[in-house]
Amino acid sequence: MRSMRTKSFVFTGWHMVVVMTMFFGTIISVNFYMAWQATHSWSGLVVPNTYIASQEFNGKVAEAKALAATGLTGKVEIEGGEIRYRISHTLGKPVAADTLTLHFRRPVGEHQDFDVTLAPLGGGLFAIAHDVLPGTWIIEADASQAGERILHHTERVLVRGAAR
Repeated sequence: MRSMRTKSFVFTGWHMVVVMTMFFGTIISVNFYMAWQATHSWSGLVVPNTYIASQEFNGKVAEAKALAATGLTGKVEIEGGEIRYRISHTLGKPVAADTLTLHFRRPVGEHQDFDVTLAPLGGGLFAIAHDVLPGTWIIEADASQAGERILHHTERVLVRGAAR
């Protein structure tokens, strides 16, 4: 009497095609996902020297925490060719500052970036007549009083174009 043998699994060329497709498909999918995340989450801010920026990072974080603890906040308004900025205290009292400079930066690219120094109007309000091109801007505010920095605030703003 003969015993019946069952045929064991044989790895064929088609199996190899499936394995290779799954392997490279996974790698390509992850690369596309990471590229999409990079292009949709990168702020685009450019620093002249990344090494120096990395060395200064902890100091800037400490300064930002100290400035945040003061309770000062700011808000920018851009309308009709005028830029207005109000500095206030979280307790509601206005803050006097000697100087206020706004640094306008595009999220990507540097060719449209500019800085403006606003004139104090009193009660923590500053203003300047200046046209701002439509689009997204990252606005960095620096205020000082008696030569000492009292506010550093960054805000991302969408400036709408003129109504047509």
